[in-house]
Amino acid sequence: MRTRVKDYIEVSDYTSLDRLITTLNAIRDSLPETAEPELKMRGDDVFGRRLSITYWRELTVEEQAADAKYSAVGAEFAALAAKLDDVPYEQASKRRRKAA
Repeated sequence: MRTRVKDYIEVSDYTSLDRLITTLNAIRDSLPETAEPELKMRGDDVFGRRLSITYWRELTVEEQAADAKYSAVGAEFAALAAKLDDVPYEQASKRRRKAA
């Protein structure tokens, strides 16, 4: 089970350079030391550009519960898929040739 997830913050408002620096400093100071933040510029000339900050954070209690629930379902699905891989079958083209 995962314990961390990658999250993001987008800064898309047009603002002064001083305000942007203040905002980025506040974001950096609020992140935990294990966050490993990265800053990227995304977008284009048509839809606009924005700064995107990605970082790692711990899962919330609700996310941990959902992750545990769906990872168990995923294991069941993988077991069923493995059983289906062992089922023999004929391709449709071979069946048509035998019938003709």
